[in-house]
Amino acid sequence: MRTRHMPNVDINPASAVARHARFNPDATAVVYAGGDLTYADLNDKAARFATVLTQNGVAQEDRVAFLGMNSTSFLVTMLAAFRLGAIFVPVNFRLAPPETLAVLEQSGASVLVCEEGHRALVDGLVKPAVLEALFLVDDDSEVPASSSAARWTSWSSAIASASPTAEVSTRTEDDVAILMFTSGTTGRSKGVTLTHGNIWWNSLNVELMVDSRIGDTTHAAAPLFHVGALNSFVLRALVRGNRVVVRRAFDPAQTLDDYTHYQVNSTFAVPAMFIAMQRLPEFDAADLSTLRAVVVAGAPVPPSVITDWAKRGVMLQQAWGLTETAPFATHLPVDWTLTKTGSAGIPMPYTEVRVVDVVTGEPVATGERGEVIVRGPNVTSGYWKNDEATGAAFDADGWFHSGDIGFLDDDSCLYIVDRLKDMIISGGENVYPAEVERALADLEGLNDVAVIGVPDEQWGEIVVALGSVQPGADITLETVREHAANKVARYKLPSRFLIVDAVPRNASGKLDKTNIRRLAGETDERG
Repeated sequence: MRTRHMPNVDINPASAVARHARFNPDATAVVYAGGDLTYADLNDKAARFATVLTQNGVAQEDRVAFLGMNSTSFLVTMLAAFRLGAIFVPVNFRLAPPETLAVLEQSGASVLVCEEGHRALVDGLVKPAVLEALFLVDDDSEVPASSSAARWTSWSSAIASASPTAEVSTRTEDDVAILMFTSGTTGRSKGVTLTHGNIWWNSLNVELMVDSRIGDTTHAAAPLFHVGALNSFVLRALVRGNRVVVRRAFDPAQTLDDYTHYQVNSTFAVPAMFIAMQRLPEFDAADLSTLRAVVVAGAPVPPSVITDWAKRGVMLQQAWGLTETAPFATHLPVDWTLTKTGSAGIPMPYTEVRVVDVVTGEPVATGERGEVIVRGPNVTSGYWKNDEATGAAFDADGWFHSGDIGFLDDDSCLYIVDRLKDMIISGGENVYPAEVERALADLEGLNDVAVIGVPDEQWGEIVVALGSVQPGADITLETVREHAANKVARYKLPSRFLIVDAVPRNASGKLDKTNIRRLAGETDERG
C-alpha cells in the first residue's frame, strides 16, 4: 500500500485574515472607537507594516514588541509580525519601568510599537541594545500622540509610505508565534513560548466545547496582552472572519451597553468584571439574550455570581489554565454551570489533566488533593532561553506541573483549592509575594515584611502586607504603596497593611505563611 506524505499545513492567523480580505473584504473585522477596520483594511495595514518591519531588518523568528492598551494597532502589529514569521511580544502595560525593561531585554525585541501613554516610560529606560526601531502610534484618536517625540518614528507615516507585502510566511505547529512574559515565583519574568500549534490546538479545543459560531460578534475588554483574552475568542474570531468589538479597557457600563448594542455572542472576562457589571442599576433591564459563549477564568468565581448571571439567562462557563496552556486546560460545559458550580470543568478534548502527589508525582485517588499537571499540543514547549525554568516545570514524560493544588470528582471535574506556590490572583492578574516583599525590603523603619493574598469577593484575592516596624516609625498603607510603586506594577501593591510585633518565620528563617495567614485574620489594619 502506498503511503502518502502529509505536508505541513499553514496555520498562520495572518493567512486566514488575508483570505477573508480576498473573499469578504468589506466585512467588519474590528469595531474600535479609534476607527473601525474591515478585513481589507486590517489585512492591508498589517501587510504594509510588515514591509516596514522588513525595512528595519525583521526576519523570521525575530521579536516585535507592542506596548499599549487594547487597540487596532495591537492587532495590526501582531498580524504584521505573523506575516513575516516573526514572534510577537505583547508587553503588559501595567508593568513598572524595571519590569518593562526586563521583558524587552529578555525577549531580544528589535522593534517596539508604543502608544503615547507609555512613551515616557520607554524614554526613561536605558535603551536595550537590541531595540533598534521605535514606532509611535499616531493615528488613533483614543490616544493622541505628541508632535515632538524624539527617537520615535511615526507609525502612520511609515505605514502610508510602504507597499504591502504580497506573501504571508507559512507557519506550522512548531513555529513560535508569541512570547508572553509571566513572573516566576522569585519574581523573575519568564517568557512563555506559544507556538502556532499551541494557538491552533487551543482554538480547536474551544471550538469543540464552546458554542461560538461563524458570524458571531466577540467582545474584548480584558487586556489583550493576556493569553486569556487574546486566545480565547479574539484570534479565533479573526481566523473565522467574525467581528471583534475592541475596547481599550474595561468599563462596566460601556461593556454592558456593548453587549446589547452589538448583540455580542462571545466574550472572555475575569470574575471581577462580571461582578462590576451586575452591580450596575441597569443590569436587570439589559438585553443579554445574544450572549451564549461566555468564559470566565483567571480567579475563583463566587457561586453567587454564577447564579445571578444565570437568572439573566447567561451561563458563565468556568475554565482553568495558564499562559503555559494557551490558555485553557479545562472547561465546565454550559449544562453543568449550576450543578457543578465551583468547578473549573473537565479536561479539554485534546488535553490531558491529572492530579498527582506533590512528592511522588503519582496520580492520586478521586477526591484527593494534589498538584494539577497538564499535557497536550496546546501546552508550551518551554520558557524562552531558560532551560532551568523549563526543566523545573516539565517532568520526564512531558507533563507540565502547574503549581496549583486541586482534585477531580467522580465526573472528572477539576476543582482548584489552593496553590502549591504562593501566587496571588487579584482581578485576574498574577502577583508573586516575593516580588512585592523585595520591593518593600528597604523601606526605612520597616524591620520585616511578608505578603499574602486574602480572599475578596470582588477581586478574588487582594494583596495584604504584614510588617514589623521600628519604634517610632510612622508607616501606613500609603507609605507602603508609595515606596513600592516605582518598583512593581500598581496592581501588585498591597491593599491592606497590618502591623505585627514580629513576622512569623520558621527555624530556617523562611516565612511561615500558615501562621502569617492566621495572624492576618487577628490583626487590625493600619493606615
